[in-house]
Amino acid sequence: MKKSELPSKVCPVCGLPFNWRKKWKLNWEEVKYCSKRCASRKGEIKDRLKHGQ
Repeated sequence: MKKSELPSKVCPVCGLPFNWRKKWKLNWEEVKYCSKRCASRKGEIKDRLKHGQ
């Protein structure tokens, strides 16, 4: 499969798109964040929305 054909999602923390990776093969449906860094910063998105930024 070509890279351009891989499924992708948008990270709710950083807003950047990220593509399917082999390590997510078994749980792609549950993957929400593009990286561990964004997963650890998930509370910040709620703060930004609350303050209208």
